Amino acid sequence: MFKHHAVAALFSLPFVTLSAIGFAQEGAEIRSTLSDQQNVAVTIYNNNLALVKDQRSVKLNSGMQKLALRDVSAQIRPETVLLKSLSHPGSFTLLEQNFDFDLLTPEKLLEKYVGKTVSFVKTNPATGEEKSEPATVMSVNNGVVLKIGNRIETGQFFTSDRAGRIVFDNIPANLRDRPTLVTHLNNKVTAEQKVELSYLTGGLGWKADYVAELNAKEDSIDLSGWVTLNNTSGATYNNAKLQLVAGDVNQVQERQPHAMSMRKDVMMAEAAAPMVQESLFEYHMYTLERPTTIAENQTKQVALLAATGVPARKELVLRGADYYYQGAYGDLGTKMKVGVFVEFDNKEATKLGMPLPKGIMRVYKKDTQGNAQFVGEDSIDHTPKNETVRLKLGEAFDVTADKKQTDFKALPRPAKGNSAFDSAYEIVIKNAKKEKVTVVVQEPINGDWTILSENYPHLKASSRLAQWKIEVPAEGSSTLTYRTRVKY
Repeated sequence: MFKHHAVAALFSLPFVTLSAIGFAQEGAEIRSTLSDQQNVAVTIYNNNLALVKDQRSVKLNSGMQKLALRDVSAQIRPETVLLKSLSHPGSFTLLEQNFDFDLLTPEKLLEKYVGKTVSFVKTNPATGEEKSEPATVMSVNNGVVLKIGNRIETGQFFTSDRAGRIVFDNIPANLRDRPTLVTHLNNKVTAEQKVELSYLTGGLGWKADYVAELNAKEDSIDLSGWVTLNNTSGATYNNAKLQLVAGDVNQVQERQPHAMSMRKDVMMAEAAAPMVQESLFEYHMYTLERPTTIAENQTKQVALLAATGVPARKELVLRGADYYYQGAYGDLGTKMKVGVFVEFDNKEATKLGMPLPKGIMRVYKKDTQGNAQFVGEDSIDHTPKNETVRLKLGEAFDVTADKKQTDFKALPRPAKGNSAFDSAYEIVIKNAKKEKVTVVVQEPINGDWTILSENYPHLKASSRLAQWKIEVPAEGSSTLTYRTRVKY
């Protein structure tokens, strides 16, 4: 700890200005800063959790001592801290550790001096002459109250013609200018040691973002993936080895320690070769093959993957509901929206085959002038290799449907407590495009159901879903009719 006398801090309040002269803290300690850092590795999980491994070179003496590790995360979880010597394993024993996150600010400094004596310096604006008086800080609630001699002064005293500043003789030991972990240890070897501090922290997060561009025929996409990193942990990780874990890692929910209010710097993007992935337990881990700096209060983007010419399929879907199979409803809707979906397979054969972390996929398509236009987005969950990615991009403008129930009757109960219904439906699908389209009609039907008649063949997609594929001519319409019997 560095000791200095006649210490003051410079800051501005509505009524007071302080000038800094130096600072002091009680108790000798060995202080380690980022200049001692040799390596740092950061593993970030999806749910605002990160593992930091910070390796530093520190000169330790033998015997009992304090080691103050500055510039750790302000959102460190102290109960997860592990400090060990890599160069001299077992050379020291940890006795106690304290995380000092009460950071030095003008307000905090005044709070720590309530009941203590400071120097109040007044400046004569005409002559520039300064006069110093001892003062006791009485209160800092909604303004500063000072006792100077036999009088009490408040913020009203500090006017433009009677400017003043407060001078402190030192900085309290529990105030730090940076988040600091202070460890009390008993060391056996006097030597320069390489130590590793590992801990879990909040304030570091990542998410995947994807950009897909459809080709003119809408049967393939060019896909790029980015990892967006957010660092509001209160620390900078210089030239860090970065690893990202995708998966739902369970955490016991408890209140986090001190969290700082942060601003975000301008987003920075780093183009690079795609990240390398590997399995880790029941998760997937992605490693950036070069060091990167994750600055405090920064959002950064790092390339995750890139693939071109990935085969894709567009599908128009009209999905119904199951409620109208149990009663008489008549008209069920006009100009009903038809959903637009795009899907592709995450397979090596389709130029992918990489586990995709959950995130948002945004899709673009070029217009006739060659400009890429946004056509929709959807979120994807963690998608393993060989699975299908399906995106809902919006609703079709030129394809609509009118639906009505043309018949309904309740049948005699087939058994006590059961019921049965016959009903018929007509769906008119209209296409205003200059080219034909195919619309998939999906009808969820509960109970034991049978299609009694239909003008297009259906597919029993599941025990509760009937599906038809209806081709609709350009600037024309097609009508699907069917009759069903449902037993409950």
